Amino acid sequence: MIKVFGHKSPDTDSTGSPIAWAWYLTEVKGTPATPVLLGEPNTEAAFVLRHWGLDKPEIIADVAAGDAVVIVDTNNPAELPPSINDAKIQAIIDHHMLVGGLKTNTPIDITIRPLACTATLMHDLMGADIARAPRGIKGAMLSCILSDTLEFRSPTTTAHDRAVAESLAADLGVAIPDLAAAMFEAKSDVSAYSDAALLRMDSKEYTVAGKELRISVLETTAPKVLLDRKDSLMASMVDVAKEDGADQVLLFIIDILKEEATLLIPNDLVKSIAEASFGCAVTGDTVVLPGVMSRKKQIIPSLKL
Repeated sequence: MIKVFGHKSPDTDSTGSPIAWAWYLTEVKGTPATPVLLGEPNTEAAFVLRHWGLDKPEIIADVAAGDAVVIVDTNNPAELPPSINDAKIQAIIDHHMLVGGLKTNTPIDITIRPLACTATLMHDLMGADIARAPRGIKGAMLSCILSDTLEFRSPTTTAHDRAVAESLAADLGVAIPDLAAAMFEAKSDVSAYSDAALLRMDSKEYTVAGKELRISVLETTAPKVLLDRKDSLMASMVDVAKEDGADQVLLFIIDILKEEATLLIPNDLVKSIAEASFGCAVTGDTVVLPGVMSRKKQIIPSLKL
């Protein structure tokens, strides 16, 4: 049985895309596969599962030597199980930059394309077979695209992402604004999460000028809820960084509706990074970055010290 999974701290794409590809492998290709997760899905992803009547995949902490796996929505070993290089990787399907570090014993099928969402890429790979997909699979794929593109607001959005989403929505009889609004409302409900959980919810590890950074993004239609917690969030950054082996946590609160990011400034290191990276003048414990919506396209490429 092939295990299909995305990255740790699974968002909607890393929850829905494994489900979609496991369906395709099993039902179309005749190769038994099952989706698994590397952590609890975030609030938006959990909503998507409920909305489309999909079971939450099993959560695993690691893979065993020789396990057959397909990796989706990442190719970064830091976001994958500790023993990933002992597994039998069958394929990688991704839309992020190539990081390096994965090792295989045999040649594998790798598809990485500059699209906003893994589900868009999978839609292309499935071709005409997408017509055979159950409503829940198509709905999960549509939700993945709306999530990763922030309903087409993100600069990562391509015309192809939009076209695929609109085709799926028409097939399903779904109004995109209504589904997106419900998803973003679910994403914005973070009342049950601790500060540490929020800092790790949508987070990736990068090295900038010799500093190990945990770069966290929280996308919301209610930024005030998060900004009201900024003092405790900044205080929690110290322990989260120490526990995760990082020098610093950077938290960007993305206002989906205003299309801007607010970066919390807990210390002089983050102030220096902000000013060097975004050409802004920091005068307090936050700085607003107009138009910044995407970690992949706008935040990571800009970071310097």
